[in-house]
Amino acid sequence: MRLTFKGGVHPFEGKEMSKDCPVEKYLPKADLAYPLSQHIGAPAKPVVAKGDHVLAGQMIAEAGGFVSAPVHASVSGTVKCIEKRLTATGSMVDSIIVENDGLYEEVEFHPADPASLTREEIIGRIRDGGVVGLGGAGFPTHVKLSPKEPDKIEYILVNGAECEPYLTSDYRRMMDQPEKVVEGLKIVVGLFPNAKGCICIEDNKPDCIARMKELAAGVPNIEVKELMTKYPQGGERTLIYAVTGREINSSMLPADAGCIVDNVATAIAIHEAITLGKPLFERVVTVTGDAIKNPGNFKVKNGTNAAELVEAAGGFKSQPEKVISGGPMMGMALSTLDVPCAKTFSSLLCFTKDEVAACEPSNCIRCGRCISVCPAGLMPTKLSEIADHGDFALFDELNGCECVECGCCSYICPAKRRLTQSMKTGRREAMALRRKKK
Repeated sequence: MRLTFKGGVHPFEGKEMSKDCPVEKYLPKADLAYPLSQHIGAPAKPVVAKGDHVLAGQMIAEAGGFVSAPVHASVSGTVKCIEKRLTATGSMVDSIIVENDGLYEEVEFHPADPASLTREEIIGRIRDGGVVGLGGAGFPTHVKLSPKEPDKIEYILVNGAECEPYLTSDYRRMMDQPEKVVEGLKIVVGLFPNAKGCICIEDNKPDCIARMKELAAGVPNIEVKELMTKYPQGGERTLIYAVTGREINSSMLPADAGCIVDNVATAIAIHEAITLGKPLFERVVTVTGDAIKNPGNFKVKNGTNAAELVEAAGGFKSQPEKVISGGPMMGMALSTLDVPCAKTFSSLLCFTKDEVAACEPSNCIRCGRCISVCPAGLMPTKLSEIADHGDFALFDELNGCECVECGCCSYICPAKRRLTQSMKTGRREAMALRRKKK
């Protein structure tokens, strides 16, 4: 029986546009902007000043606390200034601007054999390498790998589901560098005495599953889990439930259920930070959509301007009505392409039509479809109404904070109501109320 969860939807996948495109290396031409907040937690603190010369791989901002991560230059060049820049999240963030000299000189990396390192040394190298969750959240990986009770961790889940439509960067990494995924997982499994590793892949990627099973065969404590193709299978809670049958809520961490979840790209970044001594300063980004001339996957330097990625993919074949950073279900719509590609920038989607804006919402018809697809088992129609009326205490009382903001309710609603938007607002305000009470 294929592993899955309750609820979920089956949106149009659109992956055929870029899934067979090998990763191309893209070298930026313009200045690069490095936001100091590319992760959950405290912003990084600059350790360079205007006029300083930097090399690729050099730390330019140190972690601002335990839950934080350093930032590294991805090119060689000169620091022009430190100023606020617009990011894909829509906020203005302090950023280090580096003028690219086009030489791409790197610092000397210091490789190491994971077997010769202690647990503390491995976590230290991951921290110093600026590794964060590359699936979208950006949670500092060294924090995730430092639970209070390491002996209680039983599952290390590598998330290769990539359930968001159109995205194929994780798929390409599993096809092109599967050995790095396995090596990264072996390093993490080795940190926890009672853990076993699971590489979790949806069954719409049979070639990926076959390749991973071949590599994992004979490796102790590592296996491949085949998941049912359904959105949002790659969500942290839904993935844990599908593989282990355990449930977590908004007040819990995966470690509370004996699990640690890392994205495929994060596993590769862990391997590179330990084995190669290479910090995280580049990632694979999918550039696709019906407005893009040549959709593909590109290995992009951190800080590269998003407008350059459109040029790398051949430019627009028609002017897009909607551009999204991330997937169409949970991504952020962009008002401009003048934003930097940060660590969590997984894709750039460009569509000729804004199908969401073209639909005018109408009154709820009480069909209950949003309830049937909600992976958290909530009543989005009721909770969105409560949020719209500003009763955030009641929203919290009715478990509205358990919403994972996946967008299933808005997708399935025949009345085209903006349920997810209302739920996001309600959840944000209710969580703020919780913090205020504490």
